[in-house]
Amino acid sequence: MRNPEKLILIAMIIISCKKPYDPPVVNSNSNYLVVEGQINTGSDSTVIKLSRTVNISNKFTLNPELDAVVTVESDQNASFQLTGTGGGYYVSAGLNLDNTRKYRLRIKTANEIYHSDFVAVANSPAIDTVSSTFENDGVRFYVSTHDPNNNTHYYRWDYRETWIIHSNYYSFYKSNGDSVIDRNLMNDEVYQCWRSDTASGINIASSSHLHKDVISNNPVTFVSSASEKLSAKYSIVAAQSAPTNSAYSILVRQYALTADAYTFWANLKKNTELLGSIFDAQPSQLKGNIHSETSPPEPVIGYISAGTVTSKRIFIKNQDVPAGWASPPAFSNCKLDTLFLSWYAPGATVPLNQENEYFNYNKGNLYKNRLIPVVAIWNQQLGTIIGHTGSTPECVDCTLRGTNKQPDFWR
Repeated sequence: MRNPEKLILIAMIIISCKKPYDPPVVNSNSNYLVVEGQINTGSDSTVIKLSRTVNISNKFTLNPELDAVVTVESDQNASFQLTGTGGGYYVSAGLNLDNTRKYRLRIKTANEIYHSDFVAVANSPAIDTVSSTFENDGVRFYVSTHDPNNNTHYYRWDYRETWIIHSNYYSFYKSNGDSVIDRNLMNDEVYQCWRSDTASGINIASSSHLHKDVISNNPVTFVSSASEKLSAKYSIVAAQSAPTNSAYSILVRQYALTADAYTFWANLKKNTELLGSIFDAQPSQLKGNIHSETSPPEPVIGYISAGTVTSKRIFIKNQDVPAGWASPPAFSNCKLDTLFLSWYAPGATVPLNQENEYFNYNKGNLYKNRLIPVVAIWNQQLGTIIGHTGSTPECVDCTLRGTNKQPDFWR
């Protein structure tokens, strides 16, 4: 029989002899420009996002390109400058461009100049339907479209979803820093909010192999039955949980692509989403249409297209969500503390105002984590408030994760 102590000792020696290895790609000094967006030739805004690549070992994943000069140029030497709005975003109101011309993007940073190739305008046909199918474990969304002129053939979609969220507790009170006061529930409710997110994957399809330019029921996204995104009907406020109220909405946007643009997005999808085993598609060289004038060999990540974008929005109502679909509270470790205006610690002869210590940030607030008052504690005999319950901000204030201002499109 083998001696286990010897085996353990040998294993320890082998492990102790190993040296940490940092692959060169992890510590690469690459700082490549990443360009996202499309030149919108219609009445909608053109939004371009600029950022820089970061090393895998970098703890910061956001690296926006700030203070660039971004312009749309036509093949007739017309130019339209975008306005920086912060965070690497550059925006222009509707440009309403001539669809018979070609356009490109020009980017001037502190040290370099970049431009995309001139591209022809590819306008998206209308979206026919955005539909939903309820399955046992969630809702699946689909998009259908067609081009009656049989000209598009290559499509891309993204989406922005919005849903209602709730905090764990409904707060009727707030602190003004000095004392606890009534909360204005018309303008400052922090129990119900709206939260939004955008597509994280790449969704493309082609009808080039079909006789007609038709895309039918292309999957867009899936929302799990356990997701918070479908939990609006569990509001403790009857007016908010009404069956006809909306719980979730998705806006699907459709882009028409050229064959070259479709190839770029297909390769990007293959390189970023489909790698899982030796049987999956293998990485391809990612060739976009953006180049550095200053340093031509430098890679630039992105592909700029030009054209109009079409969109369609649908809603899921509370009554659509099957019974039994429920999501756990956003924070399962929430609890209510009871805090008094006058409280005697064991053995103390002088009362302590606990609300100053936990709620009123201009007063004591000796504790690192401030609480938010929730409901009042009453002395029933005197008819006076003697304290309030409270909990941590993440358990009370939904605006930490969303907005309490109802979106204009909500219904």
